Amino acid sequence: MRLGAVARQPWFGPLVALMAVYALFAAISPETFAGAINLETMARQTVVVAIAAVGMTLVMVKGGIDLSIGSVVALTTVVIASALRAGVGPLGAAFCGLAAGASCGLVNGGLVAGLRITPFIVTLGTMSILRGVAKGLADEQKIDAEAAGLDELMAVLPPESSWMLLPYGVWIALFVALLAAAVLAYTRLGRHIVAIGSNEQTARLCGVAVPRVTIITYGLLGLLGGLAGVMEFATLTVGDPTDSIGLELEVIAAVVIGGGSLSGGQGSVAGSLLGALLMTVIKTGCTHVGVPNWVQEILTGVIIVVAVALDRWRHRSR
Repeated sequence: MRLGAVARQPWFGPLVALMAVYALFAAISPETFAGAINLETMARQTVVVAIAAVGMTLVMVKGGIDLSIGSVVALTTVVIASALRAGVGPLGAAFCGLAAGASCGLVNGGLVAGLRITPFIVTLGTMSILRGVAKGLADEQKIDAEAAGLDELMAVLPPESSWMLLPYGVWIALFVALLAAAVLAYTRLGRHIVAIGSNEQTARLCGVAVPRVTIITYGLLGLLGGLAGVMEFATLTVGDPTDSIGLELEVIAAVVIGGGSLSGGQGSVAGSLLGALLMTVIKTGCTHVGVPNWVQEILTGVIIVVAVALDRWRHRSR
């Protein structure tokens, strides 16, 4: 692939930005920021957003959006903690969490496809509904539960497993990303997702079953939201109905930074991963150089605004 062709890839810009930001913080705080331990920590901190961003990429390429992903993650942690306290094993509890996430996604997809209401409005409503369900199940408090080994997914690797280089959760996130990228690029479902996002009416005329693709796509996002919830529980080892507030903004920003379009028809799984990692690097770098939390929140908001502005600019250019 020629250099010019590489530069036109949607993930090229985020990759350059990531390298530049990393080099900046490594130069400012080399002893702490550029260490192997910090690199592993940043990889672990990116897992939840990265997995959710992979699913959001599929939905946004189709021309949709999902504001309820943060509530899905919180609900999943509550379901897993409740299952563990009820005596369910770790694999069974994780399956319950995945099933809860997938169910939420299928409901979102069914509402969008069946009622033909703007996805923004539908998921804005389900964001509140699912958050309320999570608080109801948890009786409006955190649920403490024995992790039963699930915490090992996101824990620092023990010496005997150092050959893996990265924690299990990071490898799971990378595997999910590769699988989603293959689905988007090489399967009929992926072609239909891109076709609907590019022009839904044309896709209908070509025989694409838009409602079915919509439900499947949101179901996949819900399933990955459940998986992100498993990783969040593995990190916190507690079911927290108030967790992941604002996560949806980070996920959407990661997709847009990675070359995804709010108008649909364009997006890259690799770019979304780079976008998620870029946001983690910025947050971690700011922490290492002593930037206050309130300034970090401002920077996050600026990143989101700039990402959306770049998306508008790319759309006008096309």
